Amino acid sequence: MSDVSRHLPLSNRERVDEAGVTGDWRTALAEVVRLAAPLARTADERVAFLGAAGLPASDDPGFADVVEAILAGRRVRIRSLVAATRALLELAGDRPIALSATTSGAVALYAVTRMSFDRRAAVAGSSLRASDDGWTLGRGTVRSAPARDILEFVLGLRDQVPGTSAAREL
Repeated sequence: MSDVSRHLPLSNRERVDEAGVTGDWRTALAEVVRLAAPLARTADERVAFLGAAGLPASDDPGFADVVEAILAGRRVRIRSLVAATRALLELAGDRPIALSATTSGAVALYAVTRMSFDRRAAVAGSSLRASDDGWTLGRGTVRSAPARDILEFVLGLRDQVPGTSAAREL
């Protein structure tokens, strides 16, 4: 067989610079911790957030030290980012948060592959489109909703299926 195949593109998508693509989520995890800082009003809330996020808490749980340790530490896997994002959403309650589109999309992609059977069945044949972040998961009929609603559903924090009326719940 000729080695012409070495020069053929694997897809017809537009070429973009992918130099920043990495499997290390330290920066995103540090950002999630920064977002949690003003939301955790008491030391108990800080300790609860850090524990739920799988991060170490000290006697004086300050977020600045945690952020520094994350950025200076070892590589962070997506699983840790998912746990921290889930803890952030629980801590935030109804208060607004500003997750980056990259973080929300990565967390949603990871979480959607690990959803329970009933959640998978509820969105089978659909694609979940984040109306505010520009990412889409899946194939099929488009269900458009804010990224936060999708995240809360795929992380098991809410039962309302994204992109449907409030009457459609699990």
